[in-house]
Amino acid sequence: MANLNLSFGCWNYDRVRPIQDGRVRIDGVQITPHVLYPTDIFARAFTEAPFDISELSASSYILQLAQGECAYQAIPVFVSRAFRHGGFYVRSDSGIETPKDLEGRLVGVPEYQMTMALWARGLLQDEYGVDFRTLKYRTGGTNKAGRKERLALDLPDTLDVQPIGGDATLNSLMLNGEIDAMISPMTPGAYTEGDARVRRLFPDTLAEERKYFTKTGLFPIMHVIGIRKTLLAENPELAVQAFDAFVRARRVAMDEMETTATASALRLHLPWVQAEWETTRALMGAEYWPYGVAENSKDLDAMCRYSVEQYLAPRRLEIEELFVPETCGLAGV
Repeated sequence: MANLNLSFGCWNYDRVRPIQDGRVRIDGVQITPHVLYPTDIFARAFTEAPFDISELSASSYILQLAQGECAYQAIPVFVSRAFRHGGFYVRSDSGIETPKDLEGRLVGVPEYQMTMALWARGLLQDEYGVDFRTLKYRTGGTNKAGRKERLALDLPDTLDVQPIGGDATLNSLMLNGEIDAMISPMTPGAYTEGDARVRRLFPDTLAEERKYFTKTGLFPIMHVIGIRKTLLAENPELAVQAFDAFVRARRVAMDEMETTATASALRLHLPWVQAEWETTRALMGAEYWPYGVAENSKDLDAMCRYSVEQYLAPRRLEIEELFVPETCGLAGV
């Protein structure tokens, strides 16, 4: 492969910084990093596709891929993962005490198709017996007005999904009592400010999320890395070389975390870093953030299933369809 100068759009996660700052190189590639917040990247990645290598919303990617419209093909690198029980917020006077109580209620969500919402509806359905189709979804920005669905959706008429529009935010609608609950990866301002009118649905989210992992083995995948298809056609070896670099960068970050957690002095101003690191490893294993297809087959299968069940992807994708074929058998740790 000839020397390539490639643009790379991604947030500066600890597991990505070694590539962004040059400590880890993709063979034959000179990277120009563009460090942007994920929502800013996604707003363009699925329309303009401005970067050669790009962080992608997993749900949006599955949707576009199933439609045959995506400019990127992914490698099994999962730069963002998160448990999502902490993203359910309810009005304190709504009478919503359990997940089942969300049925029939007005529930805000930034975008129906976003990955966080995909996983949130999936766990409501699988773990709590909630019929997500009965929720009345109102879409828009959590704390900033103007957010819209980044992709056109073909939803059934029986599903109530409507934008809030205007200068409203989900946070303001919660405070005004116009919606009963919210599902959002961003913390609503009212909750951050300690407003008693808004509380989390799951009071002990940490315990709930650990119970979820123990039962299901799922560590929800949020974002993947995509490479422009035209670039792959001209440089077929690029996918494997990029995957190798991301795996090595992940190793650097994992080792740095261990050094930080076990040091005699706290490098981060969080008092229980070591205890949290030890607890996480005890529950999830030493390689608790794996890349690769085999290591993440349960999570990937769940996303492909959820996308069809929730009326997003027009067909259910096989896991191997998601990724450059040459990367599907590679070890991700």
